[in-house]
Amino acid sequence: MKTIGVIGAGQMGAGIAQVAAQSGYRVLLSDINLEAAEKGKAGIAKRLARAVEKEQISAGGADAACERIAPQRDYSTFAEAELVIEAATERESIKRTIFAEIGKAMKPDAILATNTSSIPITRLAQAAPDPARFMGVHFFNPVPVMKPIELIRGLATSDDTVAKVEAFAQSLGKTVVHANDAPGFIVNRVLLPMLNEAIFALGEGVATVKDIDAAVSLGLNHPMGPLTLADFIGLDTCLEIARVLHEGTGDPKFRPAPLLVKYVDAGWLGRKTGRGFYDYSGPEPVPTR
Repeated sequence: MKTIGVIGAGQMGAGIAQVAAQSGYRVLLSDINLEAAEKGKAGIAKRLARAVEKEQISAGGADAACERIAPQRDYSTFAEAELVIEAATERESIKRTIFAEIGKAMKPDAILATNTSSIPITRLAQAAPDPARFMGVHFFNPVPVMKPIELIRGLATSDDTVAKVEAFAQSLGKTVVHANDAPGFIVNRVLLPMLNEAIFALGEGVATVKDIDAAVSLGLNHPMGPLTLADFIGLDTCLEIARVLHEGTGDPKFRPAPLLVKYVDAGWLGRKTGRGFYDYSGPEPVPTR
C-alpha cells in the first residue's frame, strides 16, 4: 500500500492521517467539505510542530509528513487509495451513507475499513461496496500515542483483507489485537460499563465529580478518572456506544445512565464543547456537579 484514504478529519480521523503520513503513506483526507479537511490538516501541522519542539521528531520529518497529507474536496480522487478508513461520527446512518458514496469512487480491489468503536461490522458490511473487502480497524485516542488497534472481521470479511489490514497496522508501529464481531468489541465492552457506572454514581449522589475521579484514579491506578475520561472521549460518543451495547446484547447492565442522556441532551459533550462533567472555559477544569 502507498496511498490511504481517510474519511473524517476530526479528532480520530486526523490522528489516523497523521500516523499514516509519518509512516510514509500518502494520505487523502476528506470531511464534509474542503474547509473542514484543511482544518484537520492544520491541526495535524500544529501537533507535529509541538512534537518538533519536544524533540520527538525532526523538523524535516514533520514537514515531510505534512506534505504527504492532501485535503480533498470530495471522493473523486479516492480511486487512488488501496485502503480507505472511515472515521466519521459514531452513528450508523451516517456511516452507511458514506459507504454508499465512497463505493462509487473506490477501485475494485481496494479495502474499506471503519474505525467504529462499537457498531457490529457484519451489519455495517451490508452497506459496503464489497463485504469481503470490509472490516473494522479501531484506533484509540489520541492515535499518535495509543499503541493498540483492534481488528474486527465481519462474517464475510476475507482472509486476504485481514492480512493486508494487519500488515498496514503493524507498519504504523501499532500492536494488533483481534476481536470477534460483538457489540463494543474488547475495550469498549469493558470500559463503557465502568464509565456508565461512574455516571450512575454521580447522578445518585454517591460522591462528587472530583471525588469519583480521585477515588478511581488513585484506587485503581488509572491515569485519569472515569468522568475526566468520558469528557475526553465525548459524552455523545459514550452514549452511542452504551446504546449499541444495550441494544446489541439486550442486557440491562448496559442501560445508559439517565444523567449521561441529560448531559448529551443539553449539548454538554465534554472537552469538545467546553463543558461536560467539567467546565473547561477557565485555565483549569472545574467540576460541574
